Amino acid sequence: MKRSRGTTRLSRRRLLQTGALLGVSGIAGCLGGGNGGTGNGEQETTERPTLGDSDAPVTVAVYEDFACPHCRTFNEDVTPQLVSEYVEPGDVAYEHYDFPIPVDETVSWQAPQAARSVMKQAGSETFFEYSELLFANQGSLGMETYVDLAAEVGVDGDVVESAVSEGRYRQTVETDRDNGIDRGVGGTPTVFVNGENPAPDGRLGYSGIVQAIESQL
Repeated sequence: MKRSRGTTRLSRRRLLQTGALLGVSGIAGCLGGGNGGTGNGEQETTERPTLGDSDAPVTVAVYEDFACPHCRTFNEDVTPQLVSEYVEPGDVAYEHYDFPIPVDETVSWQAPQAARSVMKQAGSETFFEYSELLFANQGSLGMETYVDLAAEVGVDGDVVESAVSEGRYRQTVETDRDNGIDRGVGGTPTVFVNGENPAPDGRLGYSGIVQAIESQL
């Protein structure tokens, strides 16, 4: 299914100047492990959260934990550049995958379910707006914050609250995590460019991602 190439509010609000890096040589992500239980409520699924054209020649897949501070840095410093320089021109489809390490036993599982509920109501672009707000409010994540942030992006906070309370997207998040484990993900953020990890040593910088993208164009 083809998605819009239009300018996103995410990039307009937080675009950084070209050349900024996630650290000088990149930064190691959050590391850890942990098992998630099974969602107790009725389960729902969503499409893959994606920015850009699904027919783009390059796919960048990013595995993140909303409680991971390194993911917050990546979201603030790297994602806007990728969106501006590669997603909006149609060169890259940018995919989000949930990977609760978990950094926080509660937030790491609840926050992605809140985001999936937002996507179910309003689609991928709003999912990424909401994700941006989750990272920006990383120090105060919890049910009240999930609901308040839902209102900021124009979706029903009550629906988000019930989805999180019932664990409605727990299995969806677990499936993403299992997918990441199968691909060798051990920490967050982890990036794949057309299925290849450009930083298997965990030192992730914007320049390395760009080199991997350019090699595919």
